[in-house]
Amino acid sequence: MSFDFLVVGAGVAGLRAAITLAEQGTVLVVAKDTLEESSTEYAQGGIAVALSDDDNFSLHLQDTLMAGDGLCYEPAVEALVQEGPQRIDELLNWGANFDKENGQFLMAREGAHSRSRVLHAGGDSTGREIARSLYEKALSLPKLSFQSFAAVTDLLMEEGAVSGAVAYDQKSRRRIDVHARAVLLATGGAGQLFLNTTNPTVATGDGIGIAYRVGAEVSDVEFIQFHPTALFIPGRPRFLLSEALRGEGALLRNINGERFMHRYHAMEELAPRDVVSRSIIAEMGATNATHVLLDLSHKDAGWIRQRFPTIYETCFRFGIDLTKEAAPVHPAAHYIMGGVRTDLHGQTSVAGLFAAGEAACTGVHGANRLASNSLLEGVVFGARAGEAMLAAGPQRCSGRTFGDEQFPLLTREALQQMAWDGCGIARDAAGISRVLDAIDHGGRLNIAEPDRRDYERRNLATVLRLVAKAALKREESRGGHYRTDFPARQDPPRHSSLRRGQMTELISWPELS
Repeated sequence: MSFDFLVVGAGVAGLRAAITLAEQGTVLVVAKDTLEESSTEYAQGGIAVALSDDDNFSLHLQDTLMAGDGLCYEPAVEALVQEGPQRIDELLNWGANFDKENGQFLMAREGAHSRSRVLHAGGDSTGREIARSLYEKALSLPKLSFQSFAAVTDLLMEEGAVSGAVAYDQKSRRRIDVHARAVLLATGGAGQLFLNTTNPTVATGDGIGIAYRVGAEVSDVEFIQFHPTALFIPGRPRFLLSEALRGEGALLRNINGERFMHRYHAMEELAPRDVVSRSIIAEMGATNATHVLLDLSHKDAGWIRQRFPTIYETCFRFGIDLTKEAAPVHPAAHYIMGGVRTDLHGQTSVAGLFAAGEAACTGVHGANRLASNSLLEGVVFGARAGEAMLAAGPQRCSGRTFGDEQFPLLTREALQQMAWDGCGIARDAAGISRVLDAIDHGGRLNIAEPDRRDYERRNLATVLRLVAKAALKREESRGGHYRTDFPARQDPPRHSSLRRGQMTELISWPELS
């Protein structure tokens, strides 16, 4: 099977890149599950962009840098905020419908934003609406094809460059070689690494694991954003209760009904996510509780149902009426700031291999992502990656599979528990070292006919090992990485750098090579 370009992942970054690529070549977009099952679909909060009269690029840039806790790569942030309005205009032209009132866009304010700059669609279904508009645009392009239920497991390599990938087709249970001039990894995040996560089941760090195995540089994966408010009902998935709830006035209370955020940060409920998550964990410890409460019941009932229809209906199905009572919440893994390191155009350190969206690390998020910047990153850097891939060299139709045919003995559930205990919200050297020891001595085996779960488990083990190695090396606390044994920041800020066969380093970023 041969195409000019292969895009792995059908979220916002992958679709936006594919639209550009299909203007000049044949494109295959591969989705591991249904085309609707991506992190984009679960993005409730919105998309941040400086559009209002009291806002500008500089303010958005400064808010992003502040949230990133000293580690943002400023040229990447400049690209994000300056190109954002152009990408929003594209979405509007392609049929995206953002919420309006009296003909004007409704702009919400979320945690750590100094202005109301977050566009929403359907109240709390922004990601779904953006994905819909991109997908419908993509369907109109004759050179663009889709393949769902196919998991890319390995890359094809020739003379040090990527020449395609190997996809595992779940329906036929066979592996298919896909040759391409360039490959884009837009596989989303790695939330399924953790016991508690808001991410869909497909978010198993595939892009990071695949890229690392071929020698690509991986950076800043120790920075994990734990969303403070996931619905906590034992035995149920951790459904995200959006940052926008607190932006619109929801209050955090302990199990005794007392507000507590004023004891931890001057911005109270609107403090950065890492601060709020640690504060909730501390308050749970102080009150010997399994959760805290998120209370919106003081707001108008009709407004709640209109502004947050999906959240309201989901909570109601679980027996919680947000117009009358508070919801039990607990932090959960939500977003990985690091990933496969790229330049400002999606190029990784391996020729022919590109990455965009949550799987990539441009440095735009630094140590802690500003709320609602992720969808914007997807459309901005997805477009940039697509433009850069058009310049890729001629197709190489040979190539050998580059992958590790051994699989970890550790179960998915064991890896998730280890990650939560040792590399979760609060970390120390002893806990991180236990994770590394368990992975390195957990045993491996050859599987004659591996399936998707086996490939996912291999990627989860790879990514957890990278997270642990970087977390152990970083003897400081910064953004989404908090060490109880090193609670202070260490300046100057440095990025983690991990490559197969090389020592883990903390470095100031040189030019990508």
